[in-house]
Amino acid sequence: QVQLVESGGGLVQPGGSLRLSCATSGTNISIYTMGWYRQAPGKQRELVALISRGGNTKNVDSVKGRFTISRDNAKNMVYLQMNSLKPEDTAVYYCYLSQSPGYWGQGTQVTVSS
Repeated sequence: QVQLVESGGGLVQPGGSLRLSCATSGTNISIYTMGWYRQAPGKQRELVALISRGGNTKNVDSVKGRFTISRDNAKNMVYLQMNSLKPEDTAVYYCYLSQSPGYWGQGTQVTVSS
């Protein structure tokens, strides 16, 4: 049974940093693209960053230069380092595994507020 569990969210002041972690089980993530998505209140879920099985990354424009996605295949973990956080980054952040049919974690809340 494939499971994804996010952690590391919380309340942070603007300009602060957080590191999200996604622990996976029941799969071998080394052969799949992984990603982070987020969903703000009243908005659709949107892509934040992707990392291919080869380690190539893609960030959406709104987080470029601030967020970094990484993976540790040996530990079956994916991370999202978030720096220079802004209030508009407030959302529930979800980890995504591209293994068919696609798997999601339960999400972790990130709130950026003074």
